[in-house]
Amino acid sequence: MEQDQRHADQESAAAAGRKRSAPVVVRFAPSPTGYLHLGNVRAAVLNWLFARRHGGRFILRFDDTDPERVRAEYVDAIREDLAWLGLDWDQEIRQSTRIDRYRAAAERLKAAGRLYPCYETPEELALKRRIQRMRARPPVYDRAALELSAEERMRLEAEGRRPHWRFLLETDAPVEWDDLIRGRQRIDPSSLSDPVLIRADGSFLYLLPSVVDDIETGVTHVIRGEDHVTNTAEQIQLITALGGESPRFAHFPLMLGPDGRPLSKRAGDISLRRLREDGVRPLAVLALLATVGTGRAPESVTAREELIADFDLGAFSKAAVRFDPEQLARINRHVLRRTPHAELAERPELAGIAPALWEAVRDNLDTLADLGHWRRVVEGPLAPVIAEADRAFLTQAAHCLPEDWDATAWSRWTAALKAQTGRKGRALFRPLRLAITGRESGPEMAKLLPLVPRERVRKRLLGEEA
Repeated sequence: MEQDQRHADQESAAAAGRKRSAPVVVRFAPSPTGYLHLGNVRAAVLNWLFARRHGGRFILRFDDTDPERVRAEYVDAIREDLAWLGLDWDQEIRQSTRIDRYRAAAERLKAAGRLYPCYETPEELALKRRIQRMRARPPVYDRAALELSAEERMRLEAEGRRPHWRFLLETDAPVEWDDLIRGRQRIDPSSLSDPVLIRADGSFLYLLPSVVDDIETGVTHVIRGEDHVTNTAEQIQLITALGGESPRFAHFPLMLGPDGRPLSKRAGDISLRRLREDGVRPLAVLALLATVGTGRAPESVTAREELIADFDLGAFSKAAVRFDPEQLARINRHVLRRTPHAELAERPELAGIAPALWEAVRDNLDTLADLGHWRRVVEGPLAPVIAEADRAFLTQAAHCLPEDWDATAWSRWTAALKAQTGRKGRALFRPLRLAITGRESGPEMAKLLPLVPRERVRKRLLGEEA
């Protein structure tokens, strides 16, 4: 029942946007301070699917106002990762080019009495919080700066102090909203510190630029991780103070690593770049991120269009989800084994892979990186694996290789060896496979053998690397 209600809320929210003659507009707003990993790119996937499901717009916004941490290579890497996933965007914004817009908004807030200067040092604020905790009180800013007179502020600035600026929250009523995933939410603003919008050096923190951009780009839905739930109360009040219309919010549960900790780029968790290098298919990543926490089997996904058509925020549970590398590997196997040969052209290192080889080995691949081994089986070099007890048998096998090297070569050859040596089953097939492929298991040898040159097979059976 609750899920049905959330689904109804989602649909009515989208309908309300259409009724206002405004399309659904969402945004993905990464800070280009590192590579995207599965945890933060999940927000991009869910926002993009929601936009495409409702015929809306998807904005890529770089929150790049911190010059000390932002790197141009990360901006390029984020674009590359999103493109690899097949996520296109309708507009790109760089916050670093919009500083004048944020300054103008700050001046409006100051004029309205909602942005006020504070002079405490980080050490003084830390001491206040420590004292409050010792007294079993929440560490909420005490608004002492509001009591300063003009003369006291001038004295502090004469001492060299520069103010940081806080947004004055209204605390007379709770902030409430209908979250499209979590349901009805209620935050008491008196339990929050007035958020700092501007640092002492004049740079902006996340909140003000984000709200200004959301208002000016007409964002209708903010879909993000549940770690931002509390921020939503501050954001709603700031939107109202700037004369904007509050979007609908949806907070999805965080994705945890296999160890139960939140995924983090600082912790070196799996990046999209690493997955791409390892040969994971983009559809496998999309299927995992779009379905985890919904009860849908991601292995059943055969195309991106299915994810768009079936996307439903109401299907997401409120419980945290855990990334399982084995699950991603299973999804990738399903996706990879349905991949047509023509799509290999996107990987330069796979150029020249023959369709026959692809068809022979695709059902035995976990990632595209595995294809490299089977290419070496066909093209060499590859060191054969030969047990001493099998050496004489393999020499005999080399001398009776069939001359006709076609699809029936394997069956004719092994039948002859069985008749000559009396070997059968594992004793017959295992030494041959190890010598030719270097592995105990793999594709059907009847399909693979004709792809390996006959002379190369002979040399491997005789223990020569080829």
